[in-house]
Amino acid sequence: MPSSPQRQAAQTGRATLSDVAREADVSLATVDRVLNKRPGVHARSIAQVNEAVERLNYRPDPAAARLARPHLHRVSFLLPSGTNTFIKMLREQIAGSDGWMEDHRVSAQTHEVDVFEPQRLARRILSLRDQCDTAVVMALDHPLVQAAIDELVDHGVGVITLVSDVPKSRRQHFVGIDNVAAGRTAGTLLGRFCGGVKGEVGVIVGSLSLRDHAERNFGFSQVMAAEYPSLKVLPPMEGKDDSKLTQQLSARLLAAHPKLVALYSVGAGNRGISVTLKASGRAGKIVFVGHELTPAARSGLLDGTMAAMINQDAGHEIRSALRLATARLTREPVHADQARIRIDIYLKDNLP
Repeated sequence: MPSSPQRQAAQTGRATLSDVAREADVSLATVDRVLNKRPGVHARSIAQVNEAVERLNYRPDPAAARLARPHLHRVSFLLPSGTNTFIKMLREQIAGSDGWMEDHRVSAQTHEVDVFEPQRLARRILSLRDQCDTAVVMALDHPLVQAAIDELVDHGVGVITLVSDVPKSRRQHFVGIDNVAAGRTAGTLLGRFCGGVKGEVGVIVGSLSLRDHAERNFGFSQVMAAEYPSLKVLPPMEGKDDSKLTQQLSARLLAAHPKLVALYSVGAGNRGISVTLKASGRAGKIVFVGHELTPAARSGLLDGTMAAMINQDAGHEIRSALRLATARLTREPVHADQARIRIDIYLKDNLP
């Protein structure tokens, strides 16, 4: 015969904290301490609560948890400064999530920093310690940055890495695409578009210190070496995601390598590369593959300057980061499929 709390849970469809407390024969405060893994609870009480949770199939009620919070959940986004259009798209998606955040008792602030300067970036991360409950950080993979993230976690702040990961840190989640797979996809597209010709391939990255750029370059190099040996991949050049610098670097590539048949842009700055290709009269003749469907990339696909574009959905990434941030406090289950960011491939023929 099931106990009264079990009958109650069966009737309502969801067990409550009070049900768990009655079933475990402990106080509500003890249940709260056990579920939140706070110290000072006897081992026997912990076992009783955990057994009651399992018997009643207790699941936290996210709506109740949100309403019970006395304060808004403060989320700080730390994004790269500069003219990167994809970062502008991320900022727009944060601003466009105001309604969702109001419904879920979340407030958000956006901060900018030069992510290519590890000392400055680490200091900026540490400055968020008393400003937020969760920090969503697009960061350089560097020991100083890793240490800053770990110190933030030690202080009780949740950390989510966005777009580019710092995997050895104690961040709770990473939100972004599989960048090795994205690089391999770029290699396959570029190799097939080249159609078996021999020649050289230029690579422009933002910085190989950015984990996403390093992983894309790695995946790209794997495919090119294994499947397209007639194409010689040149050493990558760092454009710091700046269109003026990528314009200069691509012009240097064209001048120094007359056998150049293709160009892979691993990060941002595609506008500068397109300007160079058009000015040289080689737009459409050099296979140009890049990342992120920005307005400039859309134009490049339509006019034939770019052959293909690999994209990650900025809106999906911001929504996933916000959901993961709130789930940390409400103890909602995190569904991997919901947070997985897919790799999109766009040609001029399938632009949304």
